[in-house]
Amino acid sequence: MNCEVCQLKELEVEHFEVREVLRCILHTILFHRALGLVRPKDVDLELFDITYVQCGDVELEKKIDEKIDQFIDRVEKHPNKKNQICLSFYEVKNKHATWFTNKVERLYWEQWYINLNTIQHPKAHFGKSHHSKVVVDPGESSSERNAHPTALESSLREVLFQIIKFVNEKKDHVPSIPNLEGVSFPYEITVSSSSDSAFGMDMLKRMLQTGHPTMLS
Repeated sequence: MNCEVCQLKELEVEHFEVREVLRCILHTILFHRALGLVRPKDVDLELFDITYVQCGDVELEKKIDEKIDQFIDRVEKHPNKKNQICLSFYEVKNKHATWFTNKVERLYWEQWYINLNTIQHPKAHFGKSHHSKVVVDPGESSSERNAHPTALESSLREVLFQIIKFVNEKKDHVPSIPNLEGVSFPYEITVSSSSDSAFGMDMLKRMLQTGHPTMLS
């Protein structure tokens, strides 16, 4: 089985923008890979003039928020590294058990790489709440402060169009609908910095298991 890979455009974000940006991207991907058992819910971003759709599933929302919390913790511990989230969809296959394998095997058929370059604001205080407080640098001009959110909103729109283009063009690799409960195909979300060697080795192992991926960026 070939694994289709979509490397999304890298976004430059400030710390307080991370949560909303990741929610928008992850929910958009999962909505487009929903199995039909959804209650679509429109969500307006607070920081940008963008509306996206969620599946309306509480458990899915909880899992996404947990992974975003994990991502933010990693950004705070490794502020000088680019970080990424990999959202992978897979099939579950039963195998004959041997002394070195499990009975169940995951066959990855699609992977999405979300790449964020987080800007560390030197005079900002970041809390654990969903809405972090930011102290504006008095030496920064209003035009400089306004340029970043405008550019990010435009780039985020590009990423959303990239997602839609991918799901519309790449359909042959999508497996038949599994006989499982839930709103989405089986999936997992992995958080790491882009330079993490262990993360890279894990991705390589998956590619070897699932076949050579094709890229769409």
